[in-house]
Amino acid sequence: MKRASILSFALLAAACSTISPEARVRQKLVDAGVRPEMAQCMAGKLVRKLSDDELHQLARVAKLPRQHPGHMSFDELAQRLQALNDPHIVSVVTRVGLGCAIAG
Repeated sequence: MKRASILSFALLAAACSTISPEARVRQKLVDAGVRPEMAQCMAGKLVRKLSDDELHQLARVAKLPRQHPGHMSFDELAQRLQALNDPHIVSVVTRVGLGCAIAG
């Protein structure tokens, strides 16, 4: 009985400490230079519209060096996305980014 309660507690603690995919994407976007408000808007939509594989590809591009953290221009984002050579990712990120920019 004691063993089962310890295991249950350990599983519960692990579940509570797990970061959601949306939170990870949001943080990767911020780390890549996207403003926090924009990253907040984009993260959930990207998680819903891109596969795990596509999100990993996007994360790889986010690791490229940047000159001004927190102030990525749309041109810089477009250049990074083109480096992926994946039209679906480019299309989704562009549409989501423009939608969030318009929504303000």
